[in-house]
Amino acid sequence: MPRIRLTKEFSFEMAHMLEGYDGPCKNVHGHSYRLFVTVIGEPNPDASDPKYGMVMDFGQLKTIVKKLVVDRFDHVLMVKNDNQMLDHQFIHTIGKIERVDYQPTCENLLLHIANLISAELPPEVKLYHLKLHETATSYAEWFATDNE
Repeated sequence: MPRIRLTKEFSFEMAHMLEGYDGPCKNVHGHSYRLFVTVIGEPNPDASDPKYGMVMDFGQLKTIVKKLVVDRFDHVLMVKNDNQMLDHQFIHTIGKIERVDYQPTCENLLLHIANLISAELPPEVKLYHLKLHETATSYAEWFATDNE
């Protein structure tokens, strides 16, 4: 049976800081992230099913990614759990903070997103590829084939 890849694009705004980093990214700053999610699977072979020919409904993919990624990370400040800034009293005035166990680089965020999405896809559909743009010209990519 043929396998088809589907891709959907998402966007969110998020701030982060890389504590201990030796460049300007050590400061709190934000990005307009663009996330491309590609899944792979076999089209539905049942001609009597309204979803005949679909690998996955784009709306279902949108629901999964929106819930797990966009709604969670949009307009938050992401910081590593042991960031010294979290000890200061002013931190409670910032708003939404996402504490993570990793340095919040584009690469680490992408690995986190891959794990979140993979766990929620229907069993017959697999995560194939992710591309996360941190800026218009800089991005990280994840491929399932590189992680088998």
